[in-house]
Amino acid sequence: MTEPDVLLMDGDCGLCTRSAVFLHPRLHDPQSLRFVAIESEEGESIIAAFPERLRRADSVYLVRGGRPYMRSAAAVRCLLYLKWHYRVLFPFAWLVPLPLRDVVYRIVARYRLKFFTQPEVCIFPSLTA
Repeated sequence: MTEPDVLLMDGDCGLCTRSAVFLHPRLHDPQSLRFVAIESEEGESIIAAFPERLRRADSVYLVRGGRPYMRSAAAVRCLLYLKWHYRVLFPFAWLVPLPLRDVVYRIVARYRLKFFTQPEVCIFPSLTA
C-alpha cells in the first residue's frame, strides 16, 4: 500500500481547523490524505526536506505524490481528494490564474486569525485515526 498524501496546516489556526473538519468526512478515500500540523515534529521534518523557497513560506502545504504544493495550488488540489460532486469543481478553480488565486489566498491568510477563533487543542492527530 502506498503512503497517503499529506496536508500540512497550522494546528493553531481556526480556519485551518475548520477546513480540516470540513474536508475529512467528505474525502473520497479517507486513507488517501493525512492532516498534519506544521508545528508538529512530523510537520517540521517534512518541511525541512522542501527546497529553500518553500521552507520560508508561511503557508498551507500539500505533499501529493511526493511533490510539495503551497498556497492556492495546495488548496485547489484538495478538491481532488473529495467525493465526485466536489471534485467536479477542480477544473473551474484551476482556470483562475495562479497569481490571482495566490493574491486571494494571501488576503485570507492575513486576516484569518481575526475572523476565526484559535482552537484550544490541535485536532489533526484525531482526524487520522
